[in-house]
Amino acid sequence: MSHPPSHPVPGAADALDPSFVVDFRAYDEDLADNQRWSTWPDIQPLMRGPRPWPDWLVTSQGAVDTELGILKTGKEADVFLVERADPLDPDTSVVMAAKRYRDTDHRTFHRAASYTEGRSVKRSRDQRALKRRSTWGRLVAAGEWAASEWSALGRCHELGLPIPYPVQINGTEILMEWISHPVDGEPETAPRLAQTRPAPGLLASYYEQLRDALATMVQAGLVHGDLSPYNVLAAGDRLVIIDLPQVVDLTGNPQGLDFLLRDCTNVCTWFRARGLEVDEQDLFGELMSHAF
Repeated sequence: MSHPPSHPVPGAADALDPSFVVDFRAYDEDLADNQRWSTWPDIQPLMRGPRPWPDWLVTSQGAVDTELGILKTGKEADVFLVERADPLDPDTSVVMAAKRYRDTDHRTFHRAASYTEGRSVKRSRDQRALKRRSTWGRLVAAGEWAASEWSALGRCHELGLPIPYPVQINGTEILMEWISHPVDGEPETAPRLAQTRPAPGLLASYYEQLRDALATMVQAGLVHGDLSPYNVLAAGDRLVIIDLPQVVDLTGNPQGLDFLLRDCTNVCTWFRARGLEVDEQDLFGELMSHAF
């Protein structure tokens, strides 16, 4: 009976097929209470952000998500800061914003019906549950708002609009790009436009950016529906539009034009109060020229 050699055979390593060589790395299975394994490898491709993926995106199967704290609370969701990093490759890490939708028992967003006109729920079981406001219906409602924002983020990204890059959706949680700006050399969350006092030149630039973004949306038949200085971040000299779950179809929603006029009013009121001569009716008329 033959036995395997007790010593390496000269030249055996040289003959090894490189395709069978595995770079094995051991990960610590124990995670802290504020950590979880990255869900990126487990979700379906359609639940991941649009390609090409940005260079900063961490897709390692061994990555860990660490919750850093709450960023803001909202009417229908809370936003947290989450760092995704591979413990064995610490140079590749990224901080993202995690928006987590609450169920209808824990939301204060009471105008949902006007935004959802013209939308449909695919499964009849889910539609019945929504009408009954059952436990399942509340979960469906939370998931529908998350799915709505995910869809809007993808569409707006496709249009080249200034929005956070959508990383992934998993249930009622959306991970997206954290919009920051440097303060004393360290990144900090970009302030809302309402918190800023821009100089005249920057103020005019901000208005042009918003006007162009609104025009692009209208050309695509979309209306933000809840645009205000509180739903826009000022990252240095550029603006980023956030909070998109209520985006409506300009013509498919019976109140689409009303939502557009309200967005124009909110924007122009803020800029006019800071010395810029703008008028919501003029802006509305200009946007409508792009619509049809």
